[in-house]
Parts: sequence; structure tokens; C-alpha cells
Amino acid sequence: MQTTFWKLTCGIVAVVAVSTPLVLAADAEPIALGTDSLTAGIPGKGPLTKAQIDAWLASPKNHVELKPELPMGLAAGASQIKGVKENPLTRAKIELGRQLYFDTRLSADNTVSCASCHHPDEGYARHTQFGVGINGQKGGRNSPVSYNRILSDLQFWDGRADSLEAQAVGPIANPIEMGNTHEKAVATLKKIPGYVAQFKAVFGGKDPVNIDNVGKAIATFERVIVSGPSAFDYNEAFQPFTRFDADELAELKDDSPETYARYQELRKGVDAHPMSDSAKRGKELFFSEQVNCAACHVGANLADEKYHNLGVGADAKEPDGGRFVVTKDPKDWGAFKTPTIRNVAQSAPYMHDGSLKTLEEVVEHYNKGGTPNRNLSPKMKKLNLNQQQARDLVAFMKACTGHFPKVERERLPE
Repeated sequence: MQTTFWKLTCGIVAVVAVSTPLVLAADAEPIALGTDSLTAGIPGKGPLTKAQIDAWLASPKNHVELKPELPMGLAAGASQIKGVKENPLTRAKIELGRQLYFDTRLSADNTVSCASCHHPDEGYARHTQFGVGINGQKGGRNSPVSYNRILSDLQFWDGRADSLEAQAVGPIANPIEMGNTHEKAVATLKKIPGYVAQFKAVFGGKDPVNIDNVGKAIATFERVIVSGPSAFDYNEAFQPFTRFDADELAELKDDSPETYARYQELRKGVDAHPMSDSAKRGKELFFSEQVNCAACHVGANLADEKYHNLGVGADAKEPDGGRFVVTKDPKDWGAFKTPTIRNVAQSAPYMHDGSLKTLEEVVEHYNKGGTPNRNLSPKMKKLNLNQQQARDLVAFMKACTGHFPKVERERLPE
């Protein structure tokens, strides 16, 4: 499979072609992620009946292994896809994961689901400073986003979960979040005939309703939640055509109809998703040596999957140790995982502690060089941005917003 990746050269983003085969089952069906078909749920209205579930499971196409194809922009990271070889995608497994993701019956008091802290209407995060679990309990960290996880392996702000599957089941047994036990959650699922039928069909075996398979199903659903092409992506893809004048385009139309058709497609995309002049200036700043946001926000998902101490919360009475709590390595004290810039405008507040309420505040934190502490990243430095430059950076981050697939939220097994 031929794909591309973003390469930073002298502060300029270029698209470079590389060969990155994703080897799955020989008969795996290519499927475009980001479309509504995988997340629309079993057709119908109201609670899912056992008969509807059985009819869905009877269709062979719902059990075919799928070969994921990422949307424009994210497609540059095809070589970074995680987890699908070990936990293959199928429509039936995605649908099971969708149901579990929105089902509050996994919690101790039937009030909290995965979506309670990672909600589609709030950028798959939550507009609260901290995650809120059963009985209104608050955690100590902001809810991280649950989209574009197909390009990530270690999860949580501190990377304590080594896979998306492990992350998916962690909150179930967390006393502050869903407040349940894995054993009780599994026992609840075993009492719901529609779930039992799906676990049997998807996983097989003598006792398929178990916590490992719960994690596999939820992770599969989360992997197909990806951000679609943004104004930034359309603008970048169209750049090669900006050098053509009218005569050259006419010649291209005659000599290379396929390339001309691509030009027309991208032209429509740019017209429908324009980047403002401010956002364009912000892009240049973002990738410049002066600001160098791309030192961490790099790659197709604009995140390096690494951990950095930005000084956020370092002046608190009891600072959060971050990655250090997991590794016990002093150099990791106060370091947290880089979040993606894609769709970041939808998931305020920001940082691991939710202390920065707006993107403007985020830019100002970087502008002042972070909060000094014993382990501040050497990448943090005062930027000396003026007000217009700060506004331009915010405009660029907003231009990195793409659509999410529509997701059915209400239809769950009776």
C-alpha cells in the first residue's frame, strides 16, 4: 500500500511517499474509516431486541475482517496503525464495542459509561476540568480524548495502559470512575441475552463473555472513531496545484485526466473548507523554528506519542508526577503525553489537569515558556509572540478540525 507522511524540513511540511504495507488476512475487506456506516448501529429504532441482534449476526459480511483505510490527513500515518493485527476489526465487533461504550450498566450504579467522560458532543472528552464518575466523584485529571486512538498504543496521560484494550477496562474497576469490579460487570452482561449472543458470535469459545473480550470490543469501536479531513489537510493537499496557471491546468486536463480530476476534487475541498489568512499565518508559525510546535505535535495525528514536562501544575501544593508514577524514572517527573492538535478546538479545557480553559490560554502558557520546575522540558522557551501571532496560532489549531462519523448512542440490548 502506498501512503504518505508529514516531513518537517526547514519548518515546512512536505508530503513524502513511502511504502507501508499493512498485512492482515488475505481476504480482509478494505474499509474507509470516518464514514457513518461502521458506527450507525444495527438498523431499527428503540432498544435492541434479541431477534434484531440475531438477524444482524446471521449476515456473514458482519464477521469479515476489515482492513482500515484512514481519511485524508490521517492517512499519512498508515504505518503507525496499532492493535488491529492482534485484535482485528469486524463490523460485529465494532457494533458490540459501540453498545458497551454507551452502556451505563457497566458501572456500579448504572449511571456512568465510557461516553460519560468521552462524549461525542464534547470532542470525545468532557468540558469539565476533571473526569466525573459515580456519585459525582471527581478524578485528578482531565478526560483525554478517545478518537484517533488507532494511531496510539500506550494510553492515559501517563501511558500506564500498554494498549487500548487495557485502557478500555480500567475505568470499570476504578472506584472514582465507574466504581464497579470486572467480575460484577461481566456478571451483568451475562444476564443480557443480546450481549451473550454477540460475544459468542464475535469471540467464540466456551466462556466468551469475559473482561478481556469487553476490552477488545470497546477498543475496536474506539479505533474507528477518527477525525476527518480538516481545512489544514485540504489546503496542504492542494498546494502542488497552486503553481499551475490557467494554461497549465488546461494542458493538464487534456494530458492527465486523472490528475485533473484530483485537482477538481481538491479544489472543491478547499472551497468548502477554507483556511483563513490568520490560520495560514498560524500554520507557518506552528512549524517554524521560532515557535516549533512540531517538535512535539508532529506526524499524521500531530502528536509524537511521547511525554514532556511543560510545567503545567508544577507550582501546585502537591504536583502530579505524571509519567514518573509509572516508570519511577526521575527524568519523567511531571511529564505527560502529548495530545493531538486534531479537533482540539472541541475538547476544552486543556492539559492533564484541565487548568487552561481556552486555546488562547494554552498559547499564552507556551508564550511565557511554561512554569519553571526542576524537570522543565528543554523544548520549552519563551516565544515572545505578539497578540496577532497568538491569535494566528489559535486560528491554525481551529483549522485542524475535521468531522467525526455519526454514532448511534441509544440502541442498546434489552
